[in-house]
Amino acid sequence: MMENDRKNDLPIIQWYPGHMKKARELVEANLKLVDVVVELLDARIPAASANPMLREIVADKPRIVALNKRDLADEKMTKRWLDYFCAHELPAVALDSVTGKGTRELLALIEKAARYRTERLVAKGVAARKARVMILGIPNVGKSSLINRLAGAAKAKTADKPGVTRAKQWIRIGADVDLLDTPGILWPKFEDREVGLKLAFTGAVNDEIYDMENVAHLLLMALRRDHPERLQERFKCKDALPEATEELMEMIGRKRGCLLKGGRIDLEKVQHILLSEFRMGKFGKISLDAPPLDVPNEAYGG
Repeated sequence: MMENDRKNDLPIIQWYPGHMKKARELVEANLKLVDVVVELLDARIPAASANPMLREIVADKPRIVALNKRDLADEKMTKRWLDYFCAHELPAVALDSVTGKGTRELLALIEKAARYRTERLVAKGVAARKARVMILGIPNVGKSSLINRLAGAAKAKTADKPGVTRAKQWIRIGADVDLLDTPGILWPKFEDREVGLKLAFTGAVNDEIYDMENVAHLLLMALRRDHPERLQERFKCKDALPEATEELMEMIGRKRGCLLKGGRIDLEKVQHILLSEFRMGKFGKISLDAPPLDVPNEAYGG
């Protein structure tokens, strides 16, 4: 099967489970309580992980973009994305919620963005209060890990699968910020198969949604095309990589000892290895999205 055939074989996903609908309603109902919204994106796929519904939901509320998992993304591409957001007057920062890199810059942006509203309240005679922020993002983008890092304790439940955060909770962030935690939100339909594919590569959608054989095959094709040296290094291959993806899959299976009775390759195990190791950054820093060259993306309010 050719690459385009495999992509066309991927369905246009219409995935809006009940908790996603409730999550949107929860956000909309509580938006008036906060001063600023942080949109948390995956630094590897800033375009694919941007929820196009968010602009509509947030309306004119001050917004900040935070590119999480910067340790897994290509540094030069992340810099290009930050320049892109800056050019469209949208405050942005790259961070790593695991190590805490970039979190101080994020807090500074939050306090700055919230200052206008908090100072207006004081001018009206309301008692001074902390800045209030809501962090929004699609599932599995690292929101709970970021909140735990900001709060300095395991306040929000974390997991390696999407859809863990279920209800809202207020969390104190230092002396100057209160954070309203909400569930991750996906959008009802992935019109672009490429977007859905990138979300599948990074684990933003449940693995049950897509045919994992196709997803792993397409991921290996992309790595073979764009980062062959990463595959050679990861799987200790001194010779040229096989051109055919099926042969490359089998080579990886032999290298990793993924064998069934009779010496057959356990392709399901190889597929799991490819996806899990890519998601953990074992192939190095790789970005799958580049910023638009001249046309602003409406998802970012440009």
